[in-house]
Amino acid sequence: MQRIGLIAGNGTFPFLVLDAARAQGYEVVVAAIKEEASPEIESRGAVAVHWLSLGELSKLIETFQREGVQRAVMAGQVKHKQIFSAIRPDWRLAKLLLSLTTRNTDSLLGAIAKVLADEGITLEKSTWLLEPLLVKAGALTKRGPTEQERKNIDYGRAVARQLAEHDIGQTVVIAESACVAVEAMEGTDATIERAGEIMRSLDSDASTLSRTLTVVKIAKPNQDMRFDVPVIGVKTIGVMQAAGATCLAVDAGKCLLLDGEKVLDAANAADLAIVSSEE
Repeated sequence: MQRIGLIAGNGTFPFLVLDAARAQGYEVVVAAIKEEASPEIESRGAVAVHWLSLGELSKLIETFQREGVQRAVMAGQVKHKQIFSAIRPDWRLAKLLLSLTTRNTDSLLGAIAKVLADEGITLEKSTWLLEPLLVKAGALTKRGPTEQERKNIDYGRAVARQLAEHDIGQTVVIAESACVAVEAMEGTDATIERAGEIMRSLDSDASTLSRTLTVVKIAKPNQDMRFDVPVIGVKTIGVMQAAGATCLAVDAGKCLLLDGEKVLDAANAADLAIVSSEE
């Protein structure tokens, strides 16, 4: 039976990959990131679970080589601020960090992928085993976007594409074709929450802006599907509701529904619109 490695961050994404891999006949060796992964990963049927700190690149390589892993998947979020503040790099990662001309996540993870490849470990697309969970083009919910939501989406996509080119973030929150919040290191949910706080802070008598928010989450240009793939789950729907967001736009084939149909059920129950389009 063929073995694959799973580098597990936080959230439910690693569990989906682990379950899908086992269902497709793979033995899974998990390298769980101490600062991020859930302890529950221990009880999901992997042949081995090894706990590593975020900066232990040499230990990761040695673990996979010892376990006979030649193909691996990176799944689950590693908070951007963790990468650049909490990380304690070993000698190999310190050397790699010093070699980077830019310190964004793409350049760092791309460099790690190259080091793994040099050591005989190929990093596969994180969606490799989860193709059915990638969103299809079109309206995904019972309700499609309103005219104003479509205007917000068009404007939001234009803004988000410009930001994504610089690897700043993948999410923007729009109200009446005005940008309310832009994602940076804090992540999608925190960006949506911040947008809700901003709108609630406005003087309702003086403001001409609608309180209705539209969330636009896109893939980066030439998105590297090995890591940092856009994902949405049931939690995102709850955060949108609390913030007063009524519509979510994503990229077809480049975004994962972490909780499958449960995401759409939650959106339909809240009368939210989710729409997906080709880049």
